[in-house]
Amino acid sequence: MTSIENHPEKNIIRVQLRQNNVLKGMSAASHEELEQHLTVVDCNKGDFLLHQGVHEMEQYFILDGVLKRVVANAQGKEMILRFAAEREMETSYAAWSLKTPTPYSIVSVTKARVVKLPMPEWIAFLERHAEEKRIFEYCVMNLMSEIMAHTITLHLLDAPGRVHRFLRKHPELFDRIPKKELAAYMNLSAETLSRLKQRGKI
Repeated sequence: MTSIENHPEKNIIRVQLRQNNVLKGMSAASHEELEQHLTVVDCNKGDFLLHQGVHEMEQYFILDGVLKRVVANAQGKEMILRFAAEREMETSYAAWSLKTPTPYSIVSVTKARVVKLPMPEWIAFLERHAEEKRIFEYCVMNLMSEIMAHTITLHLLDAPGRVHRFLRKHPELFDRIPKKELAAYMNLSAETLSRLKQRGKI
């Protein structure tokens, strides 16, 4: 981990940050203020950024790669709630606001690069910037709505329908996510996903 200012690719990172869906409308002064709190993290496939059940939380902005939000039960069975890629964010804002442990983990699906800051520092920044807080909270609500819609989809659509929905909603991610992970997200086996593709159903 290193600060943006001390990173050898700081100019590229600054451009990527300004393209982030949450941060792109911010003024140069606000970007400069936020940057002082950010550290850069390079992740390998399978690295955990956040563990389910912890109280120490952070805010993440994705520069490169794909992350997943995943919840596991006591027996270790996992459910993938969402994928997120560059220009998106990951957060545990709701858990922080409710003062509860994180209900999910955030894991790198591919090699990835993110910038992060501790949640208390992010909250303090938002309290100083009302418009950024409004945009961020809208994004959080949108993510929660998206996860709820996905969960409903698992019950209402058949296997080809689930795949078609993913292709419609996230066409740019289909070939970037390992098929085993993609199948798990749609509550299918990797074999079923492969069979659907071979039969021309997707």
